[in-house]
Order: sequence, then structure tokens, then C-alpha cells
Amino acid sequence: MTVTLPPEYRPSEDDPFMNDTMKEYFRQKLLRWRGELLRESDETLAHLQEGGLQEPDIADRASAETDRALELRTRDRERKLIAKIDSALERIEDGSYGYCEESGEPISIRRLEARPIATLSIEAQERHERLERTHRED
Repeated sequence: MTVTLPPEYRPSEDDPFMNDTMKEYFRQKLLRWRGELLRESDETLAHLQEGGLQEPDIADRASAETDRALELRTRDRERKLIAKIDSALERIEDGSYGYCEESGEPISIRRLEARPIATLSIEAQERHERLERTHRED
């Protein structure tokens, strides 16, 4: 089933939750985000292949190594983010997108707008963070 989004469509708390138009809105938002990350990743890869390790000056070589390590860490974070986006796209397909993994309750539209890969409601996320802090302090 193909859904055409109105050009200025924005999901609202008044809309029926996760209706076809809303799902298509978030699907397109996730696909755009994924595309941006892949483009950035390609640019990073091209930059890494350019080298910089042949710098004659040891300080320049060290600086290039630091930049390379930072780019690799960034690329790893982007790779993990792309996996989360793919997972969110799968949830749109299976109908579980937008619902909290813990409570099954709808995740607020505002939260999904800000973090379209969210799997927990604000309340569940806060519980998780409190538990993590408690266990970290042990």
C-alpha cells in the first residue's frame, strides 16, 4: 500500500496514533537520516583512504593519526546508528513502531520527532537511566 504524504504534513497527538500517513512520515524521516549518514560515511572513508600517514614531520603524523582515530570512532557510531534506523524501519513494517518496548504504550509524537529511533517511552527511558546510575555506583 502506497501512502502519499501531504507536503507540509506533521504528525499530531490528535491524529490516530500510527495511522498510515504517520507511519509513512516516520519511514521517510528515517530513510533521509539513513541516507545522510551513509553519505557522511562514504566521505569519511574517502578521507581515510587519502592517507596522511606519510607525513614527514612526527607531530603532523601524530595529528593525522589522532584525526584518523576520531574519524573511525565517529564512523563506528554512525554504523551503530544506521543499525538502529534499520531496526526502526523494520518496526514500521511489522507494526510495532512507536510503541514502548516495555509498556506497549504509545511513545509521544514529540519524542519520536526528536528521536525517531526511540524504543522506549520517556518514563521507561528515565527508569532505565536511573537503574544504570544505581548499578554504576555499586
